[in-house]
Amino acid sequence: MAQGRRDDRRDREERDAEFVDKLVHINRVAKVVKGGRRFGFAALVVVGDQKGRVGFGHGKAREVPEAIRKATENAKRDMIFVPLRAGRTLHHDVQGRHGAGRVLLRAAKPGTGVIAGGPMRAVFETLGVQDVVAKSLGSSNPYNMVRATFDALKRQVHPKDVAAQRGIKYSTLQARRGTVSAGGEE
Repeated sequence: MAQGRRDDRRDREERDAEFVDKLVHINRVAKVVKGGRRFGFAALVVVGDQKGRVGFGHGKAREVPEAIRKATENAKRDMIFVPLRAGRTLHHDVQGRHGAGRVLLRAAKPGTGVIAGGPMRAVFETLGVQDVVAKSLGSSNPYNMVRATFDALKRQVHPKDVAAQRGIKYSTLQARRGTVSAGGEE
């Protein structure tokens, strides 16, 4: 029995080692009580494997490390997979929104780098995107920006899925894309 628990813990540690986590925001909150103020902390963390899987989590606790640990566990629980073009950028431009937060994500040429502000940059670095241009159009609240970025990433569709929905071959879709880019658009 003890051997089984040790193996489970080792498997969990190996699985956790493949993830990269970034602390996006810490918020200190105060509760006024009879004896004074009691401080608590809320943490926003983004976790990803840098191969297309990413998640975000929110954790609250009296101490900062505990809040970060809770947020990290929460982020690992709710991860999404995002199809990447050549493992480095998005397949197409996309917009996302959450509350007053609006973001615009654009695919970029090799060598562009991650051009994005604070919370969005953390999402792209943990996702494994190397070339992207992102613009925050609405609220600068980190929670809304992260959720809007995730909304946009969930709308990302692989060209093979588009071809299947249209009932055409993937190679036909690629050929059409080649003619469009030859015309000077993309």
